[in-house]
Amino acid sequence: MSLDYNVIGSRIKEARQAKKLTQENLSEQLDVSVAFLSRIERGSSHINLKRLNQICDILEISEGYVLNGADSEQTNYLNKEFAELLAKCSPEKQKMIYEIAKTIAEN
Repeated sequence: MSLDYNVIGSRIKEARQAKKLTQENLSEQLDVSVAFLSRIERGSSHINLKRLNQICDILEISEGYVLNGADSEQTNYLNKEFAELLAKCSPEKQKMIYEIAKTIAEN
Protein backbone atom coordinates (compact mmCIF):
# COMPACT_ATOMS: atom_id res chain seq x y z
CA MET A 1 0.00 0.00 0.00
CA SER A 2 1.47 3.33 -0.99
CA LEU A 3 0.54 6.44 0.92
CA ASP A 4 -1.22 9.32 -0.82
CA TYR A 5 0.26 12.36 0.89
CA ASN A 6 -2.26 14.66 -0.82
CA VAL A 7 -5.14 12.78 0.83
CA ILE A 8 -3.30 12.61 4.16
CA GLY A 9 -2.67 16.35 4.03
CA SER A 10 -6.26 17.16 3.18
CA ARG A 11 -7.52 15.03 6.09
CA ILE A 12 -5.15 16.85 8.45
CA LYS A 13 -6.29 20.23 7.09
CA GLU A 14 -9.95 19.25 7.40
CA ALA A 15 -9.45 18.12 11.02
CA ARG A 16 -7.49 21.29 11.85
CA GLN A 17 -10.25 23.47 10.45
CA ALA A 18 -12.90 21.45 12.30
CA LYS A 19 -11.05 22.24 15.54
CA LYS A 20 -11.04 25.94 14.53
CA LEU A 21 -7.24 26.03 14.52
CA THR A 22 -5.20 28.11 12.13
CA GLN A 23 -2.02 26.80 10.57
CA GLU A 24 -0.20 29.20 12.88
CA ASN A 25 -1.89 27.73 15.99
CA LEU A 26 -1.14 24.14 15.02
CA SER A 27 2.41 24.84 13.87
CA GLU A 28 3.16 26.52 17.23
CA GLN A 29 1.87 23.48 19.13
CA LEU A 30 3.98 21.20 16.93
CA ASP A 31 7.03 23.48 17.09
CA VAL A 32 7.33 23.55 13.29
CA SER A 33 7.15 26.36 10.77
CA VAL A 34 3.86 27.37 9.18
CA ALA A 35 5.49 26.71 5.81
CA PHE A 36 6.26 23.11 6.79
CA LEU A 37 2.70 22.51 8.01
CA SER A 38 1.37 24.05 4.82
CA ARG A 39 3.50 21.64 2.75
CA ILE A 40 2.15 18.71 4.80
CA GLU A 41 -1.44 19.83 4.20
CA ARG A 42 -0.78 20.22 0.46
CA GLY A 43 0.85 16.79 0.32
CA SER A 44 4.15 18.17 -0.95
CA SER A 45 6.02 17.20 2.22
CA HIS A 46 6.05 13.71 3.69
CA ILE A 47 5.23 13.22 7.34
CA ASN A 48 6.96 10.79 9.69
CA LEU A 49 5.08 8.66 12.21
CA LYS A 50 6.23 10.68 15.22
CA ARG A 51 4.94 13.92 13.70
CA LEU A 52 1.74 12.20 12.57
CA ASN A 53 1.15 10.99 16.11
CA GLN A 54 1.66 14.52 17.48
CA ILE A 55 -0.78 15.99 14.96
CA CYS A 56 -3.38 13.31 15.67
CA ASP A 57 -3.09 13.87 19.43
CA ILE A 58 -3.59 17.62 19.06
CA LEU A 59 -6.46 17.27 16.57
CA GLU A 60 -7.99 14.33 18.47
CA ILE A 61 -8.20 12.10 15.42
CA SER A 62 -6.88 8.60 14.80
CA GLU A 63 -3.82 7.80 12.74
CA GLY A 64 -5.93 5.21 10.92
CA TYR A 65 -8.31 7.89 9.75
CA VAL A 66 -5.50 10.12 8.50
CA LEU A 67 -3.68 7.31 6.71
CA ASN A 68 -6.58 5.42 5.15
CA GLY A 69 -9.84 7.13 6.05
CA ALA A 70 -10.83 4.40 8.47
CA ASP A 71 -12.07 5.36 11.90
CA SER A 72 -12.31 2.07 13.76
CA GLU A 73 -14.36 3.66 16.53
CA GLN A 74 -17.32 3.86 14.16
CA THR A 75 -19.17 0.63 13.51
CA ASN A 76 -19.52 1.29 9.77
CA TYR A 77 -16.09 2.74 9.17
CA LEU A 78 -15.37 0.66 6.06
CA ASN A 79 -18.77 0.80 4.38
CA LYS A 80 -17.84 3.61 1.99
CA GLU A 81 -14.45 2.13 1.13
CA PHE A 82 -15.94 -1.32 0.60
CA ALA A 83 -18.68 0.06 -1.65
CA GLU A 84 -16.11 1.99 -3.71
CA LEU A 85 -13.96 -1.12 -4.05
CA LEU A 86 -16.90 -3.24 -5.18
CA ALA A 87 -17.99 -0.61 -7.71
CA LYS A 88 -14.62 -1.01 -9.44
CA CYS A 89 -15.04 -4.79 -9.80
CA SER A 90 -16.76 -6.78 -12.50
CA PRO A 91 -19.99 -8.57 -11.52
CA GLU A 92 -18.06 -11.86 -11.44
CA LYS A 93 -15.49 -10.45 -9.01
CA GLN A 94 -18.26 -8.90 -6.90
CA LYS A 95 -19.91 -12.30 -6.55
CA MET A 96 -16.59 -13.89 -5.61
CA ILE A 97 -15.92 -11.20 -2.98
CA TYR A 98 -19.44 -11.63 -1.63
CA GLU A 99 -19.02 -15.40 -1.30
CA ILE A 100 -15.67 -14.98 0.49
CA ALA A 101 -17.09 -12.34 2.84
CA LYS A 102 -20.17 -14.48 3.53
CA THR A 103 -17.99 -17.48 4.40
CA ILE A 104 -15.88 -15.38 6.76
CA ALA A 105 -18.88 -13.71 8.40
CA GLU A 106 -20.68 -17.00 9.00
CA ASN A 107 -17.71 -18.65 10.74
